[in-house]
Amino acid sequence: MNNLLDDKTEYKPRSREMTFIEKLYLPAVFIGLVNTFKHLFKFKKFTTEYPEKKLVYADRFRGEHRLKRDEKDRIKCVACYMCATACPSQCITIVADKTPVDYGSDREKYPIIFTINELRCIFCGYCVEACPCDAIEMTQKHPVVYGSRQEFIYDREKLLNN
Repeated sequence: MNNLLDDKTEYKPRSREMTFIEKLYLPAVFIGLVNTFKHLFKFKKFTTEYPEKKLVYADRFRGEHRLKRDEKDRIKCVACYMCATACPSQCITIVADKTPVDYGSDREKYPIIFTINELRCIFCGYCVEACPCDAIEMTQKHPVVYGSRQEFIYDREKLLNN
């Protein structure tokens, strides 16, 4: 065999013996404290007093979802399942039904159940990009804090009123 190391040869990494002061780790702790105090007085503080002051988000911020309505005050969604298919986290659930007579004849179906689990959502925006009829959008609204997990599952009415 052309092995560089025989079975009998033992590999020993090159290392030096630590000094007594290095074994105490005092220089490393001191360097860390110096670095901390240097940054403590150097940079501007970024803390925001949340309830009194709200952060201003960038225009491209992707917050909570919203379903849009058309000119006749109907849901724009035609239950094509494109958003649910494009979602990598599978947080969108759609159940479609035939469109009622009073709803209009320009659509074959509409969603009777449209839910988004905001806890599972990764806010990637693929659902917005995949929607062919521009029925879903992401708002500038930051997800709020709720008391239970069920409140993070947004149903159709909550998405329409968001």
